Amino acid sequence: MNRRDFLKSTLSLAAFASVARFARADDAPAQGTAADAAGTPQVTRRPYRGTDVTIPLLGFGLMRLPGKNGRLDYDTIDKMFDKALAAGINYFDTAYVYIGGNSERCVGDLLAKRPRESYYLATKLPLRHVNSQADAERIFNEQLERTKAGYFDFYLLHNIGWRDWQKSKNLQVVEFLERKKAEGVIKRLGFSCHDSTGNLKRIIDDYTWDFCQIQLNVQDWEAGDAKTRYDILAEANVPAIIMEPLRGGALASYGEEGDRILRNVSPDASPASWSFRFVGSLPNVLVALSGMNRMDHLEENIRTFSPLVPLTESEQRVLRTAFAASQKKLSIPCTGCRYCVPCPVGVQIPDVFARANEYHRSGDADAFRKAVEDLAKTGGVAADCVSCGACLPKCPQHIAIPDEMKKIATLVKG
Repeated sequence: MNRRDFLKSTLSLAAFASVARFARADDAPAQGTAADAAGTPQVTRRPYRGTDVTIPLLGFGLMRLPGKNGRLDYDTIDKMFDKALAAGINYFDTAYVYIGGNSERCVGDLLAKRPRESYYLATKLPLRHVNSQADAERIFNEQLERTKAGYFDFYLLHNIGWRDWQKSKNLQVVEFLERKKAEGVIKRLGFSCHDSTGNLKRIIDDYTWDFCQIQLNVQDWEAGDAKTRYDILAEANVPAIIMEPLRGGALASYGEEGDRILRNVSPDASPASWSFRFVGSLPNVLVALSGMNRMDHLEENIRTFSPLVPLTESEQRVLRTAFAASQKKLSIPCTGCRYCVPCPVGVQIPDVFARANEYHRSGDADAFRKAVEDLAKTGGVAADCVSCGACLPKCPQHIAIPDEMKKIATLVKG
Protein backbone atom coordinates (compact mmCIF):
# COMPACT_ATOMS: atom_id res chain seq x y z
CA MET A 1 0.00 0.00 0.00
CA ASN A 2 1.43 3.39 -0.98
CA ARG A 3 1.39 6.49 1.23
CA ARG A 4 -1.66 7.98 -0.48
CA ASP A 5 -3.73 4.77 -0.15
CA PHE A 6 -2.66 4.39 3.47
CA LEU A 7 -3.78 7.94 4.30
CA LYS A 8 -7.11 7.47 2.58
CA SER A 9 -7.86 4.16 4.29
CA THR A 10 -6.86 5.53 7.69
CA LEU A 11 -8.99 8.63 7.23
CA SER A 12 -11.93 6.52 6.11
CA LEU A 13 -11.86 4.35 9.21
CA ALA A 14 -11.63 7.37 11.48
CA ALA A 15 -14.22 9.44 9.69
CA PHE A 16 -17.03 6.98 9.14
CA ALA A 17 -17.08 5.95 12.78
CA SER A 18 -19.70 7.70 14.88
CA VAL A 19 -17.62 9.77 17.28
CA ALA A 20 -19.05 10.03 20.78
CA ARG A 21 -16.97 12.81 22.28
CA PHE A 22 -17.60 16.48 22.68
CA ALA A 23 -14.62 18.68 21.87
CA ARG A 24 -13.67 21.53 24.11
CA ALA A 25 -12.23 24.71 22.71
CA ASP A 26 -9.27 24.49 25.07
CA ASP A 27 -8.37 21.11 23.52
CA ALA A 28 -9.26 19.14 26.64
CA PRO A 29 -11.71 16.54 25.32
CA ALA A 30 -14.89 16.01 27.33
CA GLN A 31 -16.84 12.78 27.46
CA GLY A 32 -20.17 12.47 25.67
CA THR A 33 -22.54 10.06 23.96
CA ALA A 34 -24.67 10.00 20.81
CA ALA A 35 -27.31 11.84 22.83
CA ASP A 36 -26.88 14.18 25.76
CA ALA A 37 -28.29 13.64 29.24
CA ALA A 38 -31.65 15.04 28.13
CA GLY A 39 -31.76 12.66 25.18
CA THR A 40 -31.07 15.35 22.57
CA PRO A 41 -29.56 13.77 19.42
CA GLN A 42 -25.99 14.88 18.78
CA VAL A 43 -24.41 15.57 15.41
CA THR A 44 -21.60 13.34 14.17
CA ARG A 45 -18.14 14.46 15.24
CA ARG A 46 -14.76 13.74 13.72
CA PRO A 47 -11.34 13.62 15.34
CA TYR A 48 -8.91 16.37 14.50
CA ARG A 49 -5.88 14.67 12.93
CA GLY A 50 -6.29 11.47 14.90
CA THR A 51 -6.35 13.18 18.31
CA ASP A 52 -8.96 12.96 21.04
CA VAL A 53 -10.14 16.44 20.05
CA THR A 54 -13.32 16.14 17.99
CA ILE A 55 -15.10 18.67 15.82
CA PRO A 56 -18.77 18.62 14.74
CA LEU A 57 -19.18 17.58 11.13
CA LEU A 58 -21.81 20.31 10.77
CA GLY A 59 -20.50 23.84 11.35
CA PHE A 60 -22.52 27.02 11.78
CA GLY A 61 -21.57 29.56 9.10
CA LEU A 62 -22.19 33.15 10.16
CA MET A 63 -22.12 34.88 6.78
CA ARG A 64 -25.90 34.76 6.24
CA LEU A 65 -27.55 35.53 9.58
CA PRO A 66 -31.25 36.41 9.87
CA GLY A 67 -32.18 40.07 9.97
CA LYS A 68 -35.13 42.16 11.09
CA ASN A 69 -35.90 45.81 10.38
CA GLY A 70 -32.50 46.32 8.74
CA ARG A 71 -30.54 44.85 11.65
CA LEU A 72 -29.45 41.39 12.73
CA ASP A 73 -32.28 39.58 14.50
CA TYR A 74 -30.51 38.86 17.79
CA ASP A 75 -33.49 37.12 19.39
CA THR A 76 -33.71 34.56 16.60
CA ILE A 77 -29.93 34.14 16.37
CA ASP A 78 -29.66 33.60 20.13
CA LYS A 79 -32.29 30.83 19.99
CA MET A 80 -30.53 29.25 17.03
CA PHE A 81 -27.23 29.30 18.91
CA ASP A 82 -28.92 27.59 21.86
CA LYS A 83 -30.37 24.87 19.65
CA ALA A 84 -27.11 24.38 17.76
CA LEU A 85 -25.04 24.03 20.91
CA ALA A 86 -27.58 21.65 22.43
CA ALA A 87 -27.12 19.40 19.38
CA GLY A 88 -23.32 19.53 19.64
CA ILE A 89 -22.80 22.09 16.87
CA ASN A 90 -20.05 24.12 18.49
CA TYR A 91 -17.98 25.18 15.46
CA PHE A 92 -18.83 28.75 14.40
CA ASP A 93 -17.32 30.34 11.29
CA THR A 94 -17.18 34.09 10.77
CA ALA A 95 -14.88 36.63 9.11
CA TYR A 96 -13.77 40.24 9.45
CA VAL A 97 -15.83 41.32 6.42
CA TYR A 98 -19.01 39.28 6.98
CA ILE A 99 -22.12 41.48 7.18
CA GLY A 100 -19.93 44.57 7.32
CA GLY A 101 -18.25 43.38 10.51
CA ASN A 102 -21.55 42.73 12.27
CA SER A 103 -21.08 38.96 12.13
CA GLU A 104 -18.05 39.18 14.42
CA ARG A 105 -19.87 41.70 16.63
CA CYS A 106 -22.77 39.25 16.91
CA VAL A 107 -20.33 36.63 18.16
CA GLY A 108 -19.17 39.07 20.83
CA ASP A 109 -22.69 40.06 21.82
CA LEU A 110 -24.30 36.61 21.84
CA LEU A 111 -21.91 33.70 21.53
CA ALA A 112 -19.34 35.10 23.95
CA LYS A 113 -21.85 34.99 26.80
CA ARG A 114 -21.55 31.20 26.66
CA PRO A 115 -18.63 29.46 28.37
CA ARG A 116 -15.58 29.93 26.14
CA GLU A 117 -14.67 26.26 26.35
CA SER A 118 -18.09 25.32 24.95
CA TYR A 119 -17.45 26.44 21.38
CA TYR A 120 -14.88 26.68 18.61
CA LEU A 121 -14.54 29.99 16.80
CA ALA A 122 -13.07 30.44 13.33
CA THR A 123 -12.49 33.83 11.73
CA LYS A 124 -10.46 35.19 8.86
CA LEU A 125 -7.93 37.88 7.98
CA PRO A 126 -8.75 39.74 4.71
CA LEU A 127 -5.43 40.30 2.95
CA ARG A 128 -6.98 42.84 0.63
CA HIS A 129 -7.19 45.15 3.65
CA VAL A 130 -3.58 44.44 4.65
CA ASN A 131 -0.64 46.44 3.31
CA SER A 132 1.73 45.96 6.23
CA GLN A 133 2.27 43.76 9.23
CA ALA A 134 0.86 46.62 11.31
CA ASP A 135 -2.39 46.39 9.35
CA ALA A 136 -2.62 42.68 10.14
CA GLU A 137 -2.04 43.32 13.83
CA ARG A 138 -4.61 46.13 13.92
CA ILE A 139 -7.28 43.97 12.27
CA PHE A 140 -6.44 40.98 14.46
CA ASN A 141 -6.80 43.05 17.62
CA GLU A 142 -10.07 44.49 16.32
CA GLN A 143 -11.34 40.95 15.78
CA LEU A 144 -10.44 40.01 19.35
CA GLU A 145 -12.29 43.09 20.58
CA ARG A 146 -15.36 42.45 18.41
CA THR A 147 -15.71 38.76 19.28
CA LYS A 148 -14.62 38.98 22.94
CA ALA A 149 -13.27 35.48 22.34
CA GLY A 150 -9.80 35.83 23.89
CA TYR A 151 -8.37 33.50 21.26
CA PHE A 152 -9.28 31.92 17.93
CA ASP A 153 -9.49 28.15 17.61
CA PHE A 154 -9.22 28.28 13.80
CA TYR A 155 -7.74 31.33 12.08
CA LEU A 156 -7.64 31.72 8.30
CA LEU A 157 -6.04 33.84 5.66
CA HIS A 158 -9.23 34.73 3.80
CA ASN A 159 -9.77 33.78 0.16
CA ILE A 160 -6.10 33.73 -0.82
CA GLY A 161 -4.40 32.76 -4.06
CA TRP A 162 -0.72 32.24 -4.79
CA ARG A 163 -0.06 35.98 -5.16
CA ASP A 164 -1.84 36.69 -1.86
CA TRP A 165 0.24 34.01 -0.17
CA GLN A 166 3.43 35.63 -1.46
CA LYS A 167 2.15 38.99 -0.24
CA SER A 168 1.51 37.57 3.23
CA LYS A 169 5.10 36.33 3.38
CA ASN A 170 6.62 39.51 1.93
CA LEU A 171 4.78 41.67 4.48
CA GLN A 172 5.76 39.26 7.26
CA VAL A 173 2.11 38.64 8.06
CA VAL A 174 2.92 34.96 8.41
CA GLU A 175 5.53 35.71 11.06
CA PHE A 176 2.97 37.77 12.97
CA LEU A 177 0.42 34.96 12.88
CA GLU A 178 3.05 32.43 13.94
CA ARG A 179 3.83 34.60 16.97
CA LYS A 180 0.14 34.68 17.86
CA LYS A 181 0.03 30.93 17.51
CA ALA A 182 3.03 30.56 19.80
CA GLU A 183 1.25 32.79 22.33
CA GLY A 184 -1.84 30.58 22.16
CA VAL A 185 -4.07 33.31 20.74
CA ILE A 186 -4.36 31.26 17.54
CA LYS A 187 -4.81 27.53 18.05
CA ARG A 188 -4.75 26.39 14.41
CA LEU A 189 -3.75 28.30 11.28
CA GLY A 190 -5.20 27.72 7.83
CA PHE A 191 -6.55 29.47 4.77
CA SER A 192 -9.55 29.55 2.46
CA CYS A 193 -9.00 29.41 -1.28
CA HIS A 194 -10.87 29.92 -4.55
CA ASP A 195 -7.69 30.05 -6.67
CA SER A 196 -6.80 27.48 -9.32
CA THR A 197 -6.18 23.88 -8.35
CA GLY A 198 -2.50 24.23 -9.26
CA ASN A 199 -2.08 27.28 -7.04
CA LEU A 200 -3.91 25.57 -4.19
CA LYS A 201 -1.36 22.76 -4.33
CA ARG A 202 1.52 25.26 -4.42
CA ILE A 203 0.23 26.94 -1.26
CA ILE A 204 -0.34 23.60 0.48
CA ASP A 205 3.19 22.45 -0.39
CA ASP A 206 4.78 25.75 0.68
CA TYR A 207 3.80 25.71 4.36
CA THR A 208 2.77 23.40 7.19
CA TRP A 209 -0.96 24.07 7.45
CA ASP A 210 -3.33 22.94 10.17
CA PHE A 211 -6.39 22.92 7.88
CA CYS A 212 -7.73 24.38 4.64
CA GLN A 213 -11.18 25.65 3.62
CA ILE A 214 -12.35 24.90 0.07
CA GLN A 215 -15.59 25.04 -1.89
CA LEU A 216 -16.94 21.55 -2.48
CA ASN A 217 -20.35 20.20 -3.45
CA VAL A 218 -21.92 17.82 -5.92
CA GLN A 219 -21.87 20.47 -8.66
CA ASP A 220 -18.24 21.47 -8.20
CA TRP A 221 -16.99 17.91 -7.67
CA GLU A 222 -16.20 17.52 -11.35
CA ALA A 223 -17.07 20.85 -13.02
CA GLY A 224 -15.17 22.93 -10.45
CA ASP A 225 -12.32 20.43 -9.97
CA ALA A 226 -13.27 20.04 -6.30
CA LYS A 227 -12.40 16.34 -6.42
CA THR A 228 -8.79 17.10 -7.28
CA ARG A 229 -8.64 19.82 -4.61
CA TYR A 230 -10.03 17.42 -2.04
CA ASP A 231 -7.45 14.78 -3.04
CA ILE A 232 -4.63 17.32 -2.67
CA LEU A 233 -5.66 18.02 0.92
CA ALA A 234 -6.23 14.35 1.75
CA GLU A 235 -2.80 13.32 0.47
CA ALA A 236 -1.15 16.14 2.42
CA ASN A 237 -3.12 15.11 5.54
CA VAL A 238 -4.60 18.60 5.77
CA PRO A 239 -8.18 18.47 7.15
CA ALA A 240 -10.76 20.03 4.83
CA ILE A 241 -13.30 22.59 5.99
CA ILE A 242 -16.05 22.79 3.37
CA MET A 243 -17.80 25.98 2.32
CA GLU A 244 -20.82 26.16 0.02
CA PRO A 245 -21.98 22.54 0.34
CA LEU A 246 -25.33 23.77 -1.03
CA ARG A 247 -23.68 26.29 -3.37
CA GLY A 248 -25.48 29.24 -1.87
CA GLY A 249 -28.77 27.34 -1.70
CA ALA A 250 -28.75 26.25 -5.35
CA LEU A 251 -28.35 22.59 -4.28
CA ALA A 252 -31.24 22.74 -1.81
CA SER A 253 -33.32 21.65 -4.81
CA TYR A 254 -32.49 19.77 -7.98
CA GLY A 255 -35.48 21.07 -9.89
CA GLU A 256 -38.79 19.33 -10.38
CA GLU A 257 -37.37 16.32 -12.19
CA GLY A 258 -34.27 15.97 -10.02
CA ASP A 259 -36.23 16.25 -6.76
CA ARG A 260 -38.66 13.61 -8.01
CA ILE A 261 -35.76 11.23 -8.65
CA LEU A 262 -34.54 11.71 -5.08
CA ARG A 263 -38.03 11.36 -3.55
CA ASN A 264 -38.54 8.07 -5.38
CA VAL A 265 -35.60 6.65 -3.44
CA SER A 266 -36.12 8.42 -0.11
CA PRO A 267 -39.54 10.11 0.16
CA ASP A 268 -38.87 11.79 3.51
CA ALA A 269 -35.37 13.13 2.75
CA SER A 270 -34.99 16.69 1.50
CA PRO A 271 -32.79 17.42 -1.53
CA ALA A 272 -30.58 19.52 0.78
CA SER A 273 -29.95 16.50 3.00
CA TRP A 274 -28.68 14.58 -0.04
CA SER A 275 -26.29 17.44 -0.82
CA PHE A 276 -24.97 17.50 2.74
CA ARG A 277 -24.57 13.73 2.84
CA PHE A 278 -22.51 13.91 -0.36
CA VAL A 279 -20.04 16.24 1.36
CA GLY A 280 -20.16 14.44 4.72
CA SER A 281 -19.40 11.09 3.09
CA LEU A 282 -15.86 12.24 2.30
CA PRO A 283 -13.55 11.04 5.08
CA ASN A 284 -11.09 13.97 5.04
CA VAL A 285 -13.89 16.49 5.54
CA LEU A 286 -13.64 17.80 9.09
CA VAL A 287 -16.50 20.33 8.96
CA ALA A 288 -19.21 21.14 6.42
CA LEU A 289 -20.35 24.72 6.94
CA SER A 290 -23.96 25.73 6.57
CA GLY A 291 -25.04 29.37 6.54
CA MET A 292 -28.28 28.73 8.45
CA ASN A 293 -30.53 31.78 8.73
CA ARG A 294 -33.79 30.02 9.58
CA MET A 295 -34.64 27.81 12.53
CA ASP A 296 -36.28 25.17 10.33
CA HIS A 297 -33.09 24.89 8.26
CA LEU A 298 -31.07 24.37 11.43
CA GLU A 299 -33.50 21.73 12.68
CA GLU A 300 -33.44 19.87 9.36
CA ASN A 301 -29.64 19.95 9.26
CA ILE A 302 -29.45 18.59 12.79
CA ARG A 303 -31.60 15.65 11.70
CA THR A 304 -29.35 15.05 8.69
CA PHE A 305 -26.15 15.04 10.75
CA SER A 306 -27.43 13.16 13.86
CA PRO A 307 -25.82 10.95 12.77
CA LEU A 308 -24.52 11.66 9.27
CA VAL A 309 -25.11 8.51 7.22
CA PRO A 310 -22.64 8.32 4.29
CA LEU A 311 -24.13 7.83 0.83
CA THR A 312 -24.01 4.31 -0.50
CA GLU A 313 -22.66 3.70 -4.00
CA SER A 314 -26.19 3.30 -5.33
CA GLU A 315 -27.29 6.54 -3.65
CA GLN A 316 -24.35 8.34 -5.21
CA ARG A 317 -25.52 7.18 -8.62
CA VAL A 318 -29.03 8.43 -7.86
CA LEU A 319 -27.70 11.82 -6.79
CA ARG A 320 -25.61 12.13 -9.94
CA THR A 321 -28.71 11.36 -12.00
CA ALA A 322 -30.73 13.99 -10.13
CA PHE A 323 -27.99 16.55 -10.56
CA ALA A 324 -27.76 15.83 -14.30
CA ALA A 325 -31.51 16.41 -14.54
CA SER A 326 -31.16 19.74 -12.73
CA GLN A 327 -28.59 20.94 -15.25
CA LYS A 328 -31.11 20.88 -18.08
CA LYS A 329 -32.11 24.34 -16.88
CA LEU A 330 -28.85 26.18 -16.48
CA SER A 331 -28.55 28.81 -13.74
CA ILE A 332 -26.01 31.40 -12.68
CA PRO A 333 -23.42 29.91 -10.26
CA CYS A 334 -23.78 32.73 -7.71
CA THR A 335 -23.43 31.65 -4.06
CA GLY A 336 -24.65 34.93 -2.57
CA CYS A 337 -21.33 35.73 -0.88
CA ARG A 338 -21.87 39.45 -1.65
CA TYR A 339 -18.19 40.15 -2.25
CA CYS A 340 -19.25 41.95 -5.45
CA VAL A 341 -21.22 44.67 -3.67
CA PRO A 342 -21.51 47.57 -3.31
CA CYS A 343 -21.74 48.13 -7.06
CA PRO A 344 -20.58 51.61 -8.25
CA VAL A 345 -23.99 52.23 -9.83
CA GLY A 346 -26.03 50.44 -7.17
CA VAL A 347 -26.95 47.20 -8.93
CA GLN A 348 -27.99 44.64 -6.31
CA ILE A 349 -25.98 41.92 -8.00
CA PRO A 350 -26.59 38.89 -5.72
CA ASP A 351 -30.29 39.73 -5.40
CA VAL A 352 -30.68 40.07 -9.16
CA PHE A 353 -28.99 36.70 -9.66
CA ALA A 354 -31.17 35.06 -6.98
CA ARG A 355 -34.32 36.14 -8.78
CA ALA A 356 -32.96 35.04 -12.15
CA ASN A 357 -32.03 31.63 -10.74
CA GLU A 358 -35.47 31.20 -9.25
CA TYR A 359 -36.91 31.92 -12.69
CA HIS A 360 -34.57 29.31 -14.23
CA ARG A 361 -35.91 26.77 -11.72
CA SER A 362 -39.60 27.65 -11.87
CA GLY A 363 -40.09 29.00 -15.38
CA ASP A 364 -42.67 31.44 -13.97
CA ALA A 365 -42.06 34.56 -16.09
CA ASP A 366 -44.78 36.64 -14.40
CA ALA A 367 -43.40 35.95 -10.93
CA PHE A 368 -39.92 36.79 -12.19
CA ARG A 369 -40.94 40.19 -13.56
CA LYS A 370 -42.86 40.97 -10.37
CA ALA A 371 -39.81 40.06 -8.29
CA VAL A 372 -37.63 42.37 -10.40
CA GLU A 373 -40.16 45.20 -10.04
CA ASP A 374 -40.09 44.78 -6.25
CA LEU A 375 -36.29 44.73 -6.27
CA ALA A 376 -36.18 47.96 -8.28
CA LYS A 377 -37.93 49.75 -5.41
CA THR A 378 -34.85 49.34 -3.22
CA GLY A 379 -31.97 49.71 -5.70
CA GLY A 380 -30.46 48.94 -9.06
CA VAL A 381 -31.47 46.02 -11.26
CA ALA A 382 -29.86 44.30 -14.25
CA ALA A 383 -30.81 47.05 -16.72
CA ASP A 384 -28.85 49.58 -14.65
CA CYS A 385 -25.52 47.77 -15.15
CA VAL A 386 -23.01 49.90 -17.09
CA SER A 387 -20.48 47.06 -17.60
CA CYS A 388 -17.75 48.89 -15.69
CA GLY A 389 -16.26 45.56 -14.59
CA ALA A 390 -15.56 46.64 -11.00
CA CYS A 391 -17.25 43.46 -9.76
CA LEU A 392 -15.27 41.00 -11.86
CA PRO A 393 -12.09 40.60 -9.77
CA LYS A 394 -14.17 40.30 -6.60
CA CYS A 395 -16.20 37.25 -7.64
CA PRO A 396 -14.84 33.94 -6.26
CA GLN A 397 -16.96 32.06 -8.81
CA HIS A 398 -15.47 34.02 -11.74
CA ILE A 399 -18.91 34.88 -13.11
CA ALA A 400 -18.98 37.22 -16.12
CA ILE A 401 -21.32 39.51 -14.20
CA PRO A 402 -21.87 42.28 -16.80
CA ASP A 403 -22.65 39.69 -19.47
CA GLU A 404 -25.14 37.95 -17.19
CA MET A 405 -26.77 41.29 -16.38
CA LYS A 406 -27.36 41.91 -20.08
CA LYS A 407 -29.01 38.50 -20.42
CA ILE A 408 -31.22 39.11 -17.39
CA ALA A 409 -32.23 42.55 -18.61
CA THR A 410 -33.32 40.94 -21.88
CA LEU A 411 -35.31 38.31 -19.95
CA VAL A 412 -37.13 41.03 -18.03
CA LYS A 413 -38.16 42.75 -21.26
CA GLY A 414 -39.53 39.43 -22.42
